[in-house]
Amino acid sequence: MEKLTRMALLNDFYGQLLTERQRQVLSLYYEDNFSLAEIAEEFSVTRQAVFDLLKRAEKILLGYEDKLGLVKRWQDERRRLSEVLAELRRCHGDGDWGRLEGAILRLQEMLDESGGATDGHV
Repeated sequence: MEKLTRMALLNDFYGQLLTERQRQVLSLYYEDNFSLAEIAEEFSVTRQAVFDLLKRAEKILLGYEDKLGLVKRWQDERRRLSEVLAELRRCHGDGDWGRLEGAILRLQEMLDESGGATDGHV
C-alpha cells in the first residue's frame, strides 16, 4: 500500500513531465488497478514492454523527487500544519489563550516560510 500511495503522490506532482504513454500506463496500473496483462492488451504490446515502461516511468518520477523534493516538502508542511491544528484544538478546549497565541505565531511563521500571507490575515 505504501508504494501505491507514494507513486500516486509522485504522479500527482510530476506526472505532467512524463510522456503521454507513461502517464497512461501509470494511471491504469496504480489508479485503475489494471494488471500488466490488461495494460499490454490495451496497448497491443507485450507484458514485458509494459513492465519496462512502468519501471522507467517510476524511475523518472523518483529521480524528479530526488532532485526537487516537492513531495517531501509537501508532506513536511502537512505534518507541521497538523501539529499546529492539534495545538489550536487543545488550546480551544482548555481555554489556554496564551498557548493559542503561540500556535498562531507558529502558523504565521510557516506561512512566512512558504511565501504565504504575511499581513496577519489568513
